[in-house]
Amino acid sequence: MCPPTIDLCCVAHKLEGSAIALGAQNCYWEASGAYTGETSVPMLKSAGCTYCIIGHSERRDYFHETDEDQNKKAKALVAGGIVPVFCCGEPLEVREAGTYVEHVVAQVKAGLAGLEITDPAQLVVAYEPSGHRHRHDRHRRRRPGGLRCRPRGSRRALRRRAGRRHPCPVRWLRQARQHRRARGQARRRRCLVGGASLKAEDFSAMVVKAAE
Repeated sequence: MCPPTIDLCCVAHKLEGSAIALGAQNCYWEASGAYTGETSVPMLKSAGCTYCIIGHSERRDYFHETDEDQNKKAKALVAGGIVPVFCCGEPLEVREAGTYVEHVVAQVKAGLAGLEITDPAQLVVAYEPSGHRHRHDRHRRRRPGGLRCRPRGSRRALRRRAGRRHPCPVRWLRQARQHRRARGQARRRRCLVGGASLKAEDFSAMVVKAAE
């Protein structure tokens, strides 16, 4: 569960003794310094976080974060003992242009460059296309179950980087949305639940399906 930063300590207290892990929605790669308003990895660790989302499409789109930024965050998180939930995905115009595989593979390669991953527990990759966020775009209306779109090329890229011992040393997530089909998909797939978690009834239904 990844609440806003201001709620981390409160949620950590509520989750004590449960099997639910705590995660943050963002971090900064420097451990200390004059970075007013940023949250460092040691700060997240002290709050009880074991996961942290990085590279979310909204961070890329609205705050102009780059793949290099995500790479710094990923390295800082792994070094600090927190599992990065690395988001990748194409904007709508890239998908419509037919170059989404190359786009996502480039994100994965740049964002995870130099990251030593030897255990699947060290990293989670979430396929989260930014174009699907927009409520009224025609692509989302046509593909409410777009969870199946994760390009195979990015998986092959990770396999080549990891070598034979670890065929694909990451856990994949797909984005879930407020839609009936997403509830069914949550039962058989790991999902990154964003806006669908804002309504308790919808989120509870997805959790129940995933636990079946």
